[in-house]
Parts: sequence; structure tokens; C-alpha cells
Amino acid sequence: MEDVKLWGSDEEEIYEEEEQEEIVEPMDTQAAQNQTEEKTFLPGDQLPENTELTFDPSAYVTFNEFTSDWPCLSCDILPDTLGNDRTKFPLTCGLVAGTQAASEDENKILLLRLSNIQQTKDDEDSDDSDDEDQPPPKLTHRSIKHVGAVNKITVCPHNSGVLATMSDTGAAHIWDVSAQKKELEEGAQSSKKTHAEEIKPLHSFKHAEEGYAAAWSPVVPFRFATGDNSSAIHVWSRAEDGTFTVGSKCSAHTGSVEGIAWSPNEKAVFSSCSSDGTLRVWDVRTEGRCAITVKAHDTDVNTVSWNRCEQHLMVSGADDGSFRIWDLRNFGRSGEGKVEPVADFKWHTGAVTHIEWHPTDASVLCASGEDDQVSIWDMAVEQDFEVAGAAQMGREVPSQLLFVHQGQRNVKEAHWHKQLPGVIVSTAESGFNIFKTISVT
Repeated sequence: MEDVKLWGSDEEEIYEEEEQEEIVEPMDTQAAQNQTEEKTFLPGDQLPENTELTFDPSAYVTFNEFTSDWPCLSCDILPDTLGNDRTKFPLTCGLVAGTQAASEDENKILLLRLSNIQQTKDDEDSDDSDDEDQPPPKLTHRSIKHVGAVNKITVCPHNSGVLATMSDTGAAHIWDVSAQKKELEEGAQSSKKTHAEEIKPLHSFKHAEEGYAAAWSPVVPFRFATGDNSSAIHVWSRAEDGTFTVGSKCSAHTGSVEGIAWSPNEKAVFSSCSSDGTLRVWDVRTEGRCAITVKAHDTDVNTVSWNRCEQHLMVSGADDGSFRIWDLRNFGRSGEGKVEPVADFKWHTGAVTHIEWHPTDASVLCASGEDDQVSIWDMAVEQDFEVAGAAQMGREVPSQLLFVHQGQRNVKEAHWHKQLPGVIVSTAESGFNIFKTISVT
């Protein structure tokens, strides 16, 4: 694989821009007046011969993309001290990610900071002279050596200088990266920072097998849970002296644990999803016993998210491309509960890899998939069966589907930025996107 470097003024590396795919432009060589017909492209549509997909800048408030040396399976938002609800351009966005390198000793934790993010200009409205005066986005980074590929990375909500990783070696680690984060925020320059630093994690725990599930409690500081492919879940706690202890195994799933989400308001409650097709709700006070089990999908359940605004709602995404919304008030408390979802959508043509509720809008969510899509939805929109999809070449398009973002290959995760309203950060086999669409404010 050819290395593509990150761009930053202090490290003299390359920032790459590629063309985003969104609009189909049939290139009709027979046209007498050389005119081009524009049509909206829907994922799964067959492209006629001599057609070209192009990026429509009018659909985005901002759009930026960049790549790292190796693909990153997981990323998370890295909060900063610049304030909340920032909408004035230029913007600054921080994130963390973990690599999937060809060899174990080449893997890294990446701390990334993209500054001078500008508003996207429509080609018809852009002024060439203004574009020349507008400096490009600046990407700086710090990196930390990590043993094994990073399957999952997540930032602690109570201290953004602390993060956790899950490795393909089976090890789970908690890291203190506050020094590296401070250097990024202060713009510190140092020649030695061009290479990955080697620091020791605050705490490590070896699971029986590798895992992909990890989540921090938003309620209890430094409470943490990890899940692995052997179906085991462990809950971590921090003592007053700063040390971490790992609790006994929570075991009820019959397949790999794919995702974990803590309750946004309950101290002891979290949920998990699994390749066994179930959602389970746990109470850490019951010493590892599962409180509620629901058969959620007929295929692997890859991801689960708990609504921060309406705490009785959860959403799950599965291998068959579907996602379902669940009302916890309908969940039973014994055995394999038969519960119907309050909403069920199957738009994605590949596995749903990640799903996440909007941090402040209770009805909005985004989902990423192996079909190269990030879809944005609003559950508050009522279905119009007479109109939905009628203008889209006979294909039904749910009224709740606000936007489909494309251009990345094999999207793994998409996260809302809590400090930048409407901004989404996504990671894929082909690199990172930071964007905001006109559909969500």
C-alpha cells in the first residue's frame, strides 16, 4: 500500500483532496449543443454508459477530506476548549483515530486537528479571487505507538485527555494523551513529533479474544465497558488513587459482542448488541446478570446507540442493512422478549457499521455502512406514501431519509460533533471526511 501522508505546516506533509461523488452527469457525445443533463444518483442505481459522478457543492455547508498512512477502523471526536455551538467559519475540528497497519508494530493512535475549515462555495457563486486569498485547511497531528491494530477508540466524556482502545491482540488499554492534546491545541512545533511517541497506557486488560465494543459511561466518571468476540463484557472502574479495576465477566450473549452503549441518565445501566441477533440491557449492580433480552434482528447486530434526549429510545443496526428503533418501555423483564420495534428501515445495501443519535435533536440520527454511504434521517418526518420515491425512478425513498453522503469506500463509523452543530466526522477504508449538509443545522 502506498503511504499517503497527513498535511501540516509543522511537518511538511501532504494534504490530499479528492472529488466527492453525489450527482450523475450523463456525458452525451451526441448532443448537438453539448449540454449535460443532471440527475440525482441513488445508491444501487445502474449508471448508464458514458456517465460521470460529480460532487454537488450546493448540498454541503462544508466538506473536507484527508487520508492517513493506514486506514482507520474507528475514530472519535476530540473535544477542545474553543467553545460550544460554533457555527462561524472558519472552524476547527479535533479527532482521534487508530490505524489498521500491515504489521503489528506499525500501528498508531492518531490525534488530529483540522483548522481553518471553510464554508463550501457553490461553483456558480464562487469568486476566483476570493478562493485564491482563502488559505486551505491545515491538518496537524501527533501519533502514539500502539501494539496491534486498533479495533475501537473512544474518548472519555469526563476528561478529553483520556481515551481507550481495543486491539486485535485482545488487549484493551486506557491512555493519558493530555500532553499530546495540549501540543495540538497550542500549535507546538517539535521535530521529534514527526515520529510516533512511545508512552505506557494507564491500565491494560487482556480479553480472551479480540473485541470491537467499548464505551464510557456519560454519567459516572471513568466508568467503562468493553466486549469481545468470546461474548464476554467487562466493566471497568477507577479508584480514588487513579488506578483502574476490571470487574468480573458479564456473560449472556451467545455470539461476539459488537457494540455497547451506556444509558444517558442511569448510573448503572448499559446495553449491548451481538452477532447472536440480540440487544441486552444490563445493570452493573446485579453482578453480571442480564436484566433484559430482546431478539432485535435476524442477522448480526453491529451497533447500538442510546438517545440522549429521549432516554427511552435506542436504535440498532445490523448486517442485513437494516436499522430499528426501540422503545425501552415496551421491553419485558424475563426471557427472550418478543418486542416489536417502533420503526424499521432497510435502506443500506450493505451492513450497517455504525449508528448514532444526534446529540441534541431527539429525532435525528446518522448511519454508516459497508455500501459506502452515510445516511442522515429525521424520525419526526411523517411518511408520505403517495409522494415517497415517486420521482426517483420508481424506487421508494423513505420520507425520513434526509441525505445520503457518498464518496468514501467501506465507511466504518460516523460521529456527530457535539461542539460543531450538524458537523459529522466519518472514517472509512479510503480516509476521513468532515462535512455538514444543508439538511441538518
